[in-house]
Amino acid sequence: MRLLPLAPGRLRRGSPRHLPSCSPALLLLVLGGCLGVFGVAAGTRRPNVVLLLTDDQDEVLGGMTPLKKTKALIGEMGMTFSSAYVPSALCCPSRASILTGKYPHNHHVVNNTLEGNCSSKSWQKIQEPNTFPAILRSMCGYQTFFAGKYLNEYGAPDAGGLEHVPLGWSYWYALEKNSKYYNYTLSINGKARKHGENYSVDYLTDVLANVSLDFLDYKSNFEPFFMMIATPAPHSPWTAAPQYQKAFQNVFAPRNKNFNIHGTNKHWLIRQAKTPMTNSSIQFLDNAFRKRWQTLLSVDDLVEKLVKRLEFTGELNNTYIFYTSDNGYHTGQFSLPIDKRQLYEFDIKVPLLVRGPGIKPNQTSKQCFPDCVCEDAYNNTYACVRTMSALWNLQYCEFDDQEVFVEVYNLTADPDQITNIAKTIDPELLGKMNYRLMMLQSCSGPTCRTPGVFDPGYRFDPRLMFSNRGSVRTRRFSKHLL
Repeated sequence: MRLLPLAPGRLRRGSPRHLPSCSPALLLLVLGGCLGVFGVAAGTRRPNVVLLLTDDQDEVLGGMTPLKKTKALIGEMGMTFSSAYVPSALCCPSRASILTGKYPHNHHVVNNTLEGNCSSKSWQKIQEPNTFPAILRSMCGYQTFFAGKYLNEYGAPDAGGLEHVPLGWSYWYALEKNSKYYNYTLSINGKARKHGENYSVDYLTDVLANVSLDFLDYKSNFEPFFMMIATPAPHSPWTAAPQYQKAFQNVFAPRNKNFNIHGTNKHWLIRQAKTPMTNSSIQFLDNAFRKRWQTLLSVDDLVEKLVKRLEFTGELNNTYIFYTSDNGYHTGQFSLPIDKRQLYEFDIKVPLLVRGPGIKPNQTSKQCFPDCVCEDAYNNTYACVRTMSALWNLQYCEFDDQEVFVEVYNLTADPDQITNIAKTIDPELLGKMNYRLMMLQSCSGPTCRTPGVFDPGYRFDPRLMFSNRGSVRTRRFSKHLL
């Protein structure tokens, strides 16, 4: 099948405000290489970029375990980031952050609905012209290719339907709405194409692999390229390819320290979970865990095919390949059977691997901005700040609903986030983290890159955290315990 590019569009050459999260490598490398920030020599070829984005793939609970080829072909040939966090543990807000480099409080996508700005007319008008693929195309001369799940409400009639193709894409193969494996509709450069349930021609992960390989065969050889391939796996309904449906029969969801226990001293949404879970709930989440891994085996095949084709065409050594997910997932932690959305490591920490020019093999990076924010502006109304240093890894979270609540975790001593130390932490440290959260929640542009710069003249008043709703009772203890 020959791919036909879209007609070139007129894009606005503004100066978008790209804001970092705790996973800044992608935007820095893509835009830095494009705009010459990293000193690409005159006359040398600009690097190609491939972004592989999975859906609901955790890092904490072994989400990368099934991907042996991916780990060998990307991780072992490049760098693995061990501190990669999403700014929102929900598909559409997180994908909006990936595309724009902005925190949710700046791109205003707060949930997976049109009303929450997910693929809305407002998003299309204000944010889409300033996504980094649009910049790569308009300012850097890249040919751009998209295949897979875009935003959850993409294709909705009230958002322009499947005829809408976002600015910045030369080739557009986008799934209508949310993840599916069969019986879905794609927008092929603005024209609808329906798929059924015949594995050989309809299984979405394989379809994405095939159109991606076609792009590499038929693209222009005179321009660098950017590819974004967004798979349905391992999102529900967890439909594995036929050859993988019996894999991992002896695998169960991890029984780690926070599995099937009550969320003591946590927000009411967590405390209301039934503990212990019923046997049927545990059987259901174990089955879901296995099926999630099964769907990832086709993603592993996709990665292998893509890398081999890049090597065959001579493009591999000049191509950055990123692998990551839009959010994590939980299966039984704090007696929450299955889902995401929460502030804990299993939901906000994701895989991030990259290989490419100048990246040495078998590297691991713990590097992260001193502070980063994770926020859920609508669903659970929380916001968190992560502060990392050589001595500690602290997470401070505020909820703002009918129960004003604070959760604080020292992940250096408590990686499973079992003990909420909000009422025992040093008030001075509590105040600094609250202040940093306020800074991050109001930041834009360069101010998001220096949130750890703390004003020594600032004096903390615990009542400020609760906006006149009462003060927090705290007890001082030794800082060295942190």
